[in-house]
Amino acid sequence: MIQSMTGYGKSVLHLPSKKVTIEIKSLNSKNLDLNTRIPSYYREKELNVRKKLASNLVRGKVDFSIYVEMTADETSTTVNTGVVREYMQQLRNVTQVGTSDDVELMKMAVRMPDALKTEREELDEEEWKQIDAHIDEALKEIIQYRIDEAKSLEEDFKTRILNIQSALEEVKKLDGDRIEHVKERLQKALTDLKVEVDENRFEQELIYYLEKLDINEEKVRLANHLEYFLQQLATEDSNGKKLGFIVQEIGREINTTGSKANFAPMQKLVIQMKDELEKIKEQILNVL
Repeated sequence: MIQSMTGYGKSVLHLPSKKVTIEIKSLNSKNLDLNTRIPSYYREKELNVRKKLASNLVRGKVDFSIYVEMTADETSTTVNTGVVREYMQQLRNVTQVGTSDDVELMKMAVRMPDALKTEREELDEEEWKQIDAHIDEALKEIIQYRIDEAKSLEEDFKTRILNIQSALEEVKKLDGDRIEHVKERLQKALTDLKVEVDENRFEQELIYYLEKLDINEEKVRLANHLEYFLQQLATEDSNGKKLGFIVQEIGREINTTGSKANFAPMQKLVIQMKDELEKIKEQILNVL
């Protein structure tokens, strides 16, 4: 079962003094491109979080965020009273104003450096266990999102592969007519030249020429690659890179068939196959 690299997961944890929101977003990327936004007091857990995200999401441009909103009446930020008073006295000396303007002086003083102090919040291991469990919940949600997103991709891939297989069957049917067309065209060219030709030599040259245009191997390999693509699409593990390699091989066989076709009805079918394959290539970039 394939997975898309596009996904979103969210989990919200309500603690006695705060609300913790965990968000994970992902888009397609060749490798794992992981960005994290974690409050400083949880930073020591960042390495473990990164390992967990990497093992679960594997690939993609991933943005992980932990947002904390304080809900309690208490605050860890307090006024540094001594510093504020000193600032006010210095401002009083500079401005030569009276005590009646203390409110204005205080407004200026609290904007000064170190007027407010914030106590560093220490990591609570029990609290982190709850947050870690909610990270797991967000991961489950984004993985399910990826699976759901990939269902439409899978159906589209199957439809387009079947279209290519149908076109290949038409190519097989036309191959006999193509050979006759080539023989007739060469014979006509010789007739138009009005020259005497050794029939045995002509047959030898014709066989050699037709061998150059033979597409039997291409037809067999293309059929095998198409079947292999469908087999890999049905496996348990999602492997977008492997599917991408198979698509490259499919394209190689279609291109070779087109270059050897030398027959307008067959070349039209080759163009149809190329069109279907290009649409697969566009979507395969988003498969995990």
